[in-house]
Amino acid sequence: MLSISQRIADELSVREAQVAAAVGLLDEGSTVPFIARYRKEATGGLDDTQLRTLEERLGYLRELEDRRATILSTIQEQGKLTPELDRQIRQADTKTRLEDLYLPYKQKRRTKAQIAREAGLEPLADALLADPTRTPEAEAAAFVNAERQVADVKAALDGARHILVERFGEDAELVGRLRTAMAEKGVVTSKLVEEKKAEAAKFADYFDFSEQWAKMPSHRALALFRGRAQGVLTIGLDLVVEDGQPHPAERSIAAHTGIRDQGRPADKWLSDVVRWTWKLKIGPHVETDLMGALRERAEDEAIRVFARNLHDLLLAAPAGPRVTIGLDPGIRTGVKVAVVDSTGKLVDTVTIYPHAPRNDWDGSIAVLAALAHRHKAELIAIGNGTASRETDKLAADLMKRHPELTLSKLVVSEAGASVYSASETAALEFPGLDVSLRGAVSIARRLQDPLAELVKIEPKSIGVGQYQHDVAGGKLARSLDAVVEDCVNAVGVDLNTASVPLLTRVSGLNETIARNIVEHRDRNGAFRSRRQLLDVARLGPKTFEQAAGFLRIRAGDNPLDGSAVHPEAYPVVERILKTTGKDLGSVIGDARFLRGLNAEEFTDARFGVPTVEDIIKELEKPGRDPRPEFKTATFQEGVEELKDLKVGMILEGVATNITAFGAFVDIGVHQDGLVHISQLSTTFVKDPHSVVKAGDVVKVKVLEVDIPRKRIALTMRLSDAPPRPAPGERSGTERTGTGNRPQGNRPPGQSDRQPDRRPAPPPPAAAKAPAKPAAKPAPEPLNNAFAEAFARAQTKKR
Repeated sequence: MLSISQRIADELSVREAQVAAAVGLLDEGSTVPFIARYRKEATGGLDDTQLRTLEERLGYLRELEDRRATILSTIQEQGKLTPELDRQIRQADTKTRLEDLYLPYKQKRRTKAQIAREAGLEPLADALLADPTRTPEAEAAAFVNAERQVADVKAALDGARHILVERFGEDAELVGRLRTAMAEKGVVTSKLVEEKKAEAAKFADYFDFSEQWAKMPSHRALALFRGRAQGVLTIGLDLVVEDGQPHPAERSIAAHTGIRDQGRPADKWLSDVVRWTWKLKIGPHVETDLMGALRERAEDEAIRVFARNLHDLLLAAPAGPRVTIGLDPGIRTGVKVAVVDSTGKLVDTVTIYPHAPRNDWDGSIAVLAALAHRHKAELIAIGNGTASRETDKLAADLMKRHPELTLSKLVVSEAGASVYSASETAALEFPGLDVSLRGAVSIARRLQDPLAELVKIEPKSIGVGQYQHDVAGGKLARSLDAVVEDCVNAVGVDLNTASVPLLTRVSGLNETIARNIVEHRDRNGAFRSRRQLLDVARLGPKTFEQAAGFLRIRAGDNPLDGSAVHPEAYPVVERILKTTGKDLGSVIGDARFLRGLNAEEFTDARFGVPTVEDIIKELEKPGRDPRPEFKTATFQEGVEELKDLKVGMILEGVATNITAFGAFVDIGVHQDGLVHISQLSTTFVKDPHSVVKAGDVVKVKVLEVDIPRKRIALTMRLSDAPPRPAPGERSGTERTGTGNRPQGNRPPGQSDRQPDRRPAPPPPAAAKAPAKPAAKPAPEPLNNAFAEAFARAQTKKR
């Protein structure tokens, strides 16, 4: 049997020594970012993605080994562990296989089969199975015994049947074979719970639906599970039965157990045993297993989509350290205004009322101009919620009337801003500030540095997922936390400006140590060197090792403290300087000189070529930010509402959410349009993420607009002609549309200030449950787009 390290190495297609080294480092308390960045020699250069997979598989396989040991011990204590069973258990490579083997020996409540065996009926079961020429009733008569509670022939035969059903149902080879058949050919069906029809309208396309288990995409699976959880759908899984033919699973059971219907006296009784085995024992067991596997598969895909979007959003380009005015739009309640300085510190707040009912347009511009003058503001960040475009007009008018301010305005996502405003983090940051104004602060800061601000919000509340509220919370949280950790450490953190939530995400740090760092900074002033971290309470050498390389000190005592070079590797830099006769100041940034160095000349027993090459690259651009250059979309003037859209318009927008079926794009009309996967490119697209990422600025063409349902169909295939309805077909605006923008702490379609009213997304066309799945005609792309996206978002609200 392969070791855990060898199994993982085979799965990752790397050497076992690489895996063993990584496992050792993880067990010592090293984090994935630290290992990926600073222990390349040990792991042979395993990257963070490989290490995350390794970490997950390591946990699973260790749990498997613990379970294997428990099962072997339990069966050994029962005195039933044969050499063959021991071999099978030791070779079991999944938890499912292990549990199949353990099933006959598992402690369970007293079953009907156990009662029958205690009544002495096992010889009857064995006799009829071995020799079907025997007449069941005649054989059973000899086992009637009132003292053993076998009242008559029927009771004897029932008991014998229970014994065989349990025996067949606990045959690991048979169960495994039927599970495989069901996974390959099984069909999931859903039906309406009739008494719930009035409240199930949003699940209408699932009232009579079927799809092959192996091919069901995650979003449809999660929609079915949601419908079942709400009590409006029933879900089943079974193999297709040909007309006039026995159930294929029953045929397999009969073949495996040697049962054949040849017209002998016991053949009908044995056929009933086979049917009972499938209907009452193996069928429900396999269905439960596979529906659980379907949910797990769907959750994993949904989590993968969310994690990828979150990664792209967190690594969006920052505007940088510029004084910024944040505007949190509102109509009746006014526009909340917050000014933050270049470090993100709040310096001023006010509420203005440019919109109805007060309509104090000129007064609002005067207030904003005064703030901009007083604080020397450079940027205006406008939240993209209700009244966003109206507030954008206000900022444009401000810039027109006061060109001397040289302001730039940008609309930014306010997803999760209200969650942050009411959070404990915001309360600690701004204990005396009204909750409504905290959102404006967040909007301003997320323009300056999206990563630093968004880490303060629970990841699942950022709203760039696909069914995040339908997946296991623990699994989702672990995955998203890993994404945040990787992003924070990839960028690095300014030790002298970072907040507690941001520091908490740094490799090796926790909330307590992060808070101690901030308190130390507040008491003693800015850190001048990384070594001063060792003066922080509860921050010892191991924590320093894990964290120091990811913490930056700008303009400190040592220029290397502002880079990604780890303090432990400073001797390598000193060796480079000594060998070349250069000083650090002249080396940093000298690309020509650095690219001419031979990394092998500066290696030693601890630091190999990979680390030296990283150091040389870092010296070329110390503290380099891996995030892209800052740029924004320019929304078209005069296009502010759905009614302003015309088919054929080419607009600029920002991709806000990428799903398995396409990309949602903000084009500035308060409703995100959907670019279906078929409209992302002129070539085949398997994964939308390969074409567009959350935060990308893209050009799109309007294909269709459905004003009543507030849906927009877009395409990135700009050279395509707009679709025309076929003769006799209704116009596109009557038949299709897209979902709207996901916002706040919600999955697509749910406002972060409203209760969950998420409709279920319908499946593709042709969802009737057939006796045998037939090939379905390919759905018209746009119809399919809207079917998939239906109700992923409601009218956009904060």
